Amino acid sequence: MNFFSKRKAAPSPSLPPVQTAPARVAGLPAPGDPFSKNPTAQRRLFQSLRYTVPIIDAAIHKLTRLIGDFSVRCEDPKAQKELAEFLRTVPVNRFQVGIHSFLSAYFDQLLTFGTAVGEIVLSPDAAGIAALYNVSLDDVLFVEQESPLLSCVCRKDADGAPQPVPFPDLVLTCALHPPHGRAFGVSILSGLPFVSDVLMKIYQAIGLNWERMGNLRFAVTYHPSSDSLDQACASERAQQIADEWAKAMQPGNGVSDFIAVGDVSIKVIGADNQILDSQIPVRQMLEQIVAKLGVPPFLLGLSWSSTERMSSQQADILTSEIDAYRRILTPVLERICRLFLSLNHFYCDFHILWDNITLQDEVDLADARLKNAQAAQIEAQLSPKEVPTSL
Repeated sequence: MNFFSKRKAAPSPSLPPVQTAPARVAGLPAPGDPFSKNPTAQRRLFQSLRYTVPIIDAAIHKLTRLIGDFSVRCEDPKAQKELAEFLRTVPVNRFQVGIHSFLSAYFDQLLTFGTAVGEIVLSPDAAGIAALYNVSLDDVLFVEQESPLLSCVCRKDADGAPQPVPFPDLVLTCALHPPHGRAFGVSILSGLPFVSDVLMKIYQAIGLNWERMGNLRFAVTYHPSSDSLDQACASERAQQIADEWAKAMQPGNGVSDFIAVGDVSIKVIGADNQILDSQIPVRQMLEQIVAKLGVPPFLLGLSWSSTERMSSQQADILTSEIDAYRRILTPVLERICRLFLSLNHFYCDFHILWDNITLQDEVDLADARLKNAQAAQIEAQLSPKEVPTSL
């Protein structure tokens, strides 16, 4: 059963369908967005940004990898073993396997478009989870209900009309920083089209200037003398000079001399022109992009001057950003795990445990635990009268 496939979805025998009363079809963008009437154009714009500006694509890939690994702790050892095996071997999309493949694509879609949609595909007899599927947003429509707390997830039929999915509990939706009163998220790339357009204009101008002036072009000028014979043969001599110059400049012949008779001047075209310094404006545009993406510059290969203390603070800020993203993704993982345990008749509690982001976090946590243990040991050795009031 796959709601968003091109084939008609087959109803599941174990779950009752949900009756919905659609009120108004809504796109993914927030109100006031110039692409609110055409969400497909907005998604194409964000995709083109990733393809055009490599630093944006690199930052999203690094955030996806930095989200890290996790484990599930269950009270029942048997349930934990089966759940861990399921998360490791569950089919994802067409050729991938494992919950991490699904989560990476899901998080990538969330950052790029602000909204991510996934589907839990049940087996034909609805006895278990057959696969996890990352849904393309081109196949999804959201229908707002009368209540501001409800929205209906719909798939597009052959004519593009919204058709409510029969079992919305199997659809995993997530929004990044949704505007007030809306259920749709805002892309991390929002606000970057203008800055990226200015940056690409600078890069294009640099490329054109180097194409014009990087490959040196020469102006060879022949000035005939006042002699009548010289002036009469000016065209023939000019042609001879042109032929000899072409031979001298022929690639693959090595360095050769050019010998001419008469008043001949040679100048490099564009040698007197100075190309505008692009370092400062390019850095200004990149600073805006980096500030929006929230990734430290040194992780993107930008060798900007920064002290060791500043790099440490940037790494701490990145850790807090990753923790915020994890809080958004945790409910999605909990829904998958809860449904698997329910279908396999396990009714125990479980917890999603994320790994520490870096080894430096492990060192800091271990140092904090050591200092707390030393403080507790000192307090235990002191008598109540000797314990400082600050402790």
